[in-house]
Amino acid sequence: MSSAPTVPTTALVTGASSGLGTEFASQLAALGHDVVLLARSRDRLEELAAELTRTHGVKTHVVVQDLAQPDAGRRVARELADRSLHIDLLVNNAGFGTAGRFEEIAPERDHDMLMVNVVALVDLTHELLPGMLERGNGAVLNVGSTAGYQPSPYLTTYSASKSFVLNFSLALRQEYRGRGVKVTALCPGPVETKFFEVIGTRNAAVAGSFTTPEPVVRTALKALDRDRAYVTPGLANAISAHLTPRRPRTLVAWVGELICRKALRPERGAGAHAAAS
Repeated sequence: MSSAPTVPTTALVTGASSGLGTEFASQLAALGHDVVLLARSRDRLEELAAELTRTHGVKTHVVVQDLAQPDAGRRVARELADRSLHIDLLVNNAGFGTAGRFEEIAPERDHDMLMVNVVALVDLTHELLPGMLERGNGAVLNVGSTAGYQPSPYLTTYSASKSFVLNFSLALRQEYRGRGVKVTALCPGPVETKFFEVIGTRNAAVAGSFTTPEPVVRTALKALDRDRAYVTPGLANAISAHLTPRRPRTLVAWVGELICRKALRPERGAGAHAAAS
């Protein structure tokens, strides 16, 4: 799916207005894929769409939708159908995080995070994967995190949401192997995006080393092309993620609490209770 398509293919990228989403859209357009850009920021999406069309000569489409809304997946699917757009690659990239002591995080913020990170991701997959099956070809790339490999106290709900993304992706991939649809989970470590700017502290990057969006996306698209189940870009990030023991679970949670305490230390006096990417 990452190589230049022999026939026109269309990729839908959620959270396309910044960070990894913008990079996914740019790299896919450079490879010749038409792109549907989805986020809440119409101005930024239209600016990016014009840039990608001008630079790469691909078709671009803008869909404005808040994925925290309970019927977001259905609304997106309806708009795609109205425009006669068939999605060959779904990049579930949109997401944000919360950090801090659980009781100090606004419940509404955690709720919205779960709607975006989990519910919208599943709903969009429900809406678009059947069409891929019918056409006999397609792919789903879900963006998780190294935080999803283990319980992460003080990133509690965020890490749980990313654990869901990883396990959902692995199970879905097993269901659709041999049926023409690839599924890959991308589990990056800290990436230089607005995620940590909005969260209020880079201390929320509790493990692994920072990298930039370009190599993360390049690695993800290669992994999808090779039908890998999941990928963690960067040697240091991969080692950090996989050195954590998986059993017993209570020990893993205890180790995670020791590691994640740094997320409670705001950077330069900023609060550390909510983040968006």
